[in-house]
Amino acid sequence: MLIVIVSFLVSLLATTLIVHFSRGRRVLLDHELGGVQKIHLRPVPRVGGIGIFAAMLVATGVAWWREPSVGRWVALLLLPAAVAFGGGLIEDFTKRFAALWRLLLTLVSATIGYFLLDAVIARIDLPLADPWLKYLWLSLPLTVLAVAGIVNAVNLIDGFNGLASVVALFTLLSLAYVAFHVRDVYVLTAALIMVGAIAGFLVWNYPHGLIFLGDGGAYLIGFMMAELAVLLVARNPDVSPWYAALLMIYPMFETVFSMYRRKFVRGVATGMPDGVHLHMLIFKRLVRWTIGRQDARELARQNSLTSPYLWFLSLMAVIPATLLWRHTEALIGLCGAFIVSYVWLYVQIVRFRAPRWLVFRKHR
Repeated sequence: MLIVIVSFLVSLLATTLIVHFSRGRRVLLDHELGGVQKIHLRPVPRVGGIGIFAAMLVATGVAWWREPSVGRWVALLLLPAAVAFGGGLIEDFTKRFAALWRLLLTLVSATIGYFLLDAVIARIDLPLADPWLKYLWLSLPLTVLAVAGIVNAVNLIDGFNGLASVVALFTLLSLAYVAFHVRDVYVLTAALIMVGAIAGFLVWNYPHGLIFLGDGGAYLIGFMMAELAVLLVARNPDVSPWYAALLMIYPMFETVFSMYRRKFVRGVATGMPDGVHLHMLIFKRLVRWTIGRQDARELARQNSLTSPYLWFLSLMAVIPATLLWRHTEALIGLCGAFIVSYVWLYVQIVRFRAPRWLVFRKHR
């Protein structure tokens, strides 16, 4: 419990300092207000990842002091995490670090984790596939692509106050719960450190959006989520790999579906930003009072009302994954059910047929 408190307080302090000292410092602020995915009217600091990473460093030091073997293991985990975080942070400061280079750094970070920590996808509990995963030439690219994919997926859903960070909190709490049950103190410690760090950031991020994760924060959180999920399954045979799949399915499927939609429906490059992600549609078509006045305070309130829709959607996967973490057949079925539910919801919203109980209406 001490590491959670330490992580929370360090993150809160660091984030408070960033919010205070960012005023008038252009390098720390997001001045791009006209993009298709921009939902704010004033420049906001987008380096919230700094506070989270600082909290991770301090809390890891405390863990090392209390239990050296655990602290050393978490410190090793921070090395590849720093690579992914660094690539995103360069973009946050320069606004000109190419997406390809950031992707390459996430691939490098996943590769480091593969060899340094044995973070390997060595089984998927499918009889015809598992024997092949003992070979490096297959397990390495599968692991690296899976981790890098989740890293970029978390960055993709980071579009509204509290969206990516609260989804990450749900995921990490689930990982901590399962790690506790299988007595994996290493994964448990790392997950709890992340919980405290994200909670400290959320104080300033939700609901008012006074600081953003930025690419650095999203990449850092995404890497830790993905790597801890891979490690939990790799280190504990009782944990089904489909637990990790269902746990991460919201950001993963959002990314896959967006790539399909861009390539085959709209005929544009898969990396092209657009304003028709599910979270953007919910903002535009379910939070109905977005057609009202558009001053900064009102827009922040509208922004904050959007994220809970996606929190609920993510919990539709996180809760059953947490309860059924060892039951592969049930988890596979639930993955399919989530995909069907997601596509149905997306189509209904696109066609202006969303259920009435989902539509937020402003009281006049």
